[in-house]
Amino acid sequence: MSNVSPVESKSTPIAPFSKVVEPLLLLAPAGIWLALLLVIPTLLIFQLSLVPNIKPGDVVNPSGLDNYWRIFQPDILRVVGRSLLFATGTTISCLLLGFPVAYWIAIMAPKRWRNLLLLGFILPLWTSSLLRSYAWISILRPTGVLNTLLATIGLPTLDLLNRTQAVYVGMTYSLLPYMVLILYASLEKLDRQLLEAAADLGATPQQAFWKVTVPQTLPGIAAGTLLVFITGLGDFVNPELLGGNSSMTAARLIYNQFLGATQNWGFGSALSMVLILAVSVAIALLIKYGGEDAKSF
Repeated sequence: MSNVSPVESKSTPIAPFSKVVEPLLLLAPAGIWLALLLVIPTLLIFQLSLVPNIKPGDVVNPSGLDNYWRIFQPDILRVVGRSLLFATGTTISCLLLGFPVAYWIAIMAPKRWRNLLLLGFILPLWTSSLLRSYAWISILRPTGVLNTLLATIGLPTLDLLNRTQAVYVGMTYSLLPYMVLILYASLEKLDRQLLEAAADLGATPQQAFWKVTVPQTLPGIAAGTLLVFITGLGDFVNPELLGGNSSMTAARLIYNQFLGATQNWGFGSALSMVLILAVSVAIALLIKYGGEDAKSF
């Protein structure tokens, strides 16, 4: 004869039901938020990307992919290529500048100063990117701070504003703190005993750096590289204010399709979807190869 009471036997089917409902209730607020602010707007952009900009005499592709085929035109590919070039160049410069700084703060700087030094890199992020770009305009313009200083010490002045060099300077300045913070988080967890063991075995500092330090910090390097590349790919302010008309990027082109004189929402939406896809792939790589350093940011 079974020892299970009738009350217990009636309550057992409720347990699996509660295991399904309770997680859904906990995830519902975030799910609704993501659906309203991410999924639905992305679907609307995709729908707009299939709407052609019809003009009298135009032959419309019934598949609705005219806007996507237009991306492969040479002038549009040059704009997309320039965006990739800006993002790649900025990523390389941030890595070359940020790794020595992060290494010095994490390994060589006194512990009592590390938080203060990190705060110094975070402080610019508290200021609007628009204000930071205008500050660089005042520095790089022909009569700005840089040329005034160069003329004072007898050196030739530089014409940097409204050129690609100014865009690289502004983007590197804006994104360098992200690289330094992620690399610092990775270098702080460096196993010092491996460095000591490498020195005991006769390795030079250069050999220890490439064979011990770099392999241990590869997840941080991957996370910082992908994060800076993703942010640089969609940067609008620095190319717009520092690069002039010769530095058209994908973000600026999308802006012109929606709010500029072109007013071609279909093509702007198609270009936005391609940019969203590229960023999504980069984020997937960031999550896969960035490790805990990527997830912490």
